[in-house]
Amino acid sequence: MMKRDRSTNGIVACAVVASIFIAAASLASVNATLQGNPVSGKALYQACEGCHSIDANDLGPRHRGVVGRRAGSIEDYTYSSALKTSGLTWDEATLDRWLTNPSALVPGTKMFFKIDDAQSRADIIAYLKEQK
Repeated sequence: MMKRDRSTNGIVACAVVASIFIAAASLASVNATLQGNPVSGKALYQACEGCHSIDANDLGPRHRGVVGRRAGSIEDYTYSSALKTSGLTWDEATLDRWLTNPSALVPGTKMFFKIDDAQSRADIIAYLKEQK
C-alpha cells in the first residue's frame, strides 16, 4: 500500500488554485485595458439599431443616458420583469457582461443579441458613454 504525502498534495492544490486566480486576474486585466473607440462604436452601433435607438424607444429601450442608469428604469418602456428586478446599474463592466451574453447576466430578459468580440463591445460602450 502506498502512503500519501499530505504536505505535497496540499502544495499541489495550492499551486492549482493560485494558477486559476492568476489566469482570472490576467483575463480581467486584459478586458480592463481595452480602450473603446467611440467612432468605431458608432459604426458598430448600427447593428443595434434593429431594436434600439439613441433617442426613441423601439423594440428595445432608448440608449441616450444609458451609462449610469439603473436597468429597467425608463418609465415609458415595457421591460421584462427579470430586467426590472435585476438591480443592475449600467456601467462599463455591467454593459460589457450584458453585451457578452444578456441571458447569462439576466435570465429571462427579452434581449438575445450578443457581441463576442471584446474590442467591439468596448467600442460600443465608448460610443454609448458619449450619448448623455
